[in-house]
Amino acid sequence: MHRYQAGQADRRAMLDAVGCASVDDLFATIPPEVRCGALDLPSAHSEEEVRREFWAYAGANAAPECFASFLGGGVYGHVTPAVADALLQRGEFFTAYTPYQPEVSQGTLQAIFEFQTYVCQLTELDVANASLYDGATAVVEAVLMAARTLPGRRRVVVAGALHPDWRAVLETYCEPMGVAVDQAAWGEDGRVDAAALERALGADVCAVVVASPNFLGVIEDLPALGKVIAASGALGVHAVAEATSLGMLAPGGSFGFDVVCGELQAFGIPAAFGGPLLGFFAARQTHLRQMPGRLVGETADASGRRGYVLTLSTREQHIRRAKATSNICTNHGLMALAATIVLSLLGKKGVREVALASHAKAEYLKAGLRAQGTGHRARLAFPQSPSYDEFLVLHDDPDGLLARLKGEGILGGVSTSQFGASWPKGILVAATERNTREECDRLLDALRRLA
Repeated sequence: MHRYQAGQADRRAMLDAVGCASVDDLFATIPPEVRCGALDLPSAHSEEEVRREFWAYAGANAAPECFASFLGGGVYGHVTPAVADALLQRGEFFTAYTPYQPEVSQGTLQAIFEFQTYVCQLTELDVANASLYDGATAVVEAVLMAARTLPGRRRVVVAGALHPDWRAVLETYCEPMGVAVDQAAWGEDGRVDAAALERALGADVCAVVVASPNFLGVIEDLPALGKVIAASGALGVHAVAEATSLGMLAPGGSFGFDVVCGELQAFGIPAAFGGPLLGFFAARQTHLRQMPGRLVGETADASGRRGYVLTLSTREQHIRRAKATSNICTNHGLMALAATIVLSLLGKKGVREVALASHAKAEYLKAGLRAQGTGHRARLAFPQSPSYDEFLVLHDDPDGLLARLKGEGILGGVSTSQFGASWPKGILVAATERNTREECDRLLDALRRLA
């Protein structure tokens, strides 16, 4: 039988086995409006032809360096030393899999152990896991851990302005588990009032999630909120979207929070169209056995030599998902290594310098906006509230303003209009140590003329 005929016969046999008349029947459940149909693909090209075509596409792109960028909204542009990428591209690091065999994985295990150590130092908590996918899933894992720890409580309270994408991921996970997600609203100053949070709590709340700096850029009163949460018996979760803030602001671990988690993208991971990202998770020692994911511990071998192993993590954590406390089945090792390298290069002093420089650039911009007066179309949303390196500028047409700014080579920020009418209409402006004084002045001048 001809090979083509044999292939057709095999296809027919498989379709008959599953009860389909044609291959199209396999896709009948997909709505017609989202099917791509037959692809009109060109004829085959040689490697060199394909290479030339893609270089032509690349030439049409505008390089990030062509713009003064003030983008934020959950992903931030910070300086990454060249040596970090050079180390990260070494062949032995190109794996995301968990190092099951310690005897051949000491380098990887030690790198993960150092990552955990840095996270503990940043958060001022006792233990940290290997890594999570991103800040959103880190918050989810914190809430799931709280639900396991306090099984009789089936409600979560999000205190104030958690990133809307993170909130959506949290609701997606909680809904099938029968865990309700409520919100304690933020006030006119962009912060959650401790008394308002206290009224929102009850004996059915297993976790309270507080984002600080929050999605609006405002720093929450963590000491006051931490006391209210502790009195309720719920687990306090401090969610951090901009990790460099921990170089300047005390973390929730200092104020009684049980978990500090969030996003470490700012250390060594480029924006790259929004990913990949890097979640982190740290908790108090009392929650060690309920923590998600991997933990690497330091030990000694039979000869007394220092070594590293996975600890307090069974095989069920990796392959028998029904029995796992967490369904994180891949260690985000390459991204964790990137953050570890950058944190090693910066050190404690360097992390603080990055934070202070980023804060100073943002404060310079805020001072310039205040000087324009409250009657200007572009105005600060919360002029009296503390912020770190990001703040909200109110404007009636944020998308139109951003388009005009882009025409002058400025990526002015992130429009809140894409997140729904529940958010104030405006632009989230983020300034980091990468932004120069000249770029800040260009943005202020453009806002005066174009807003």
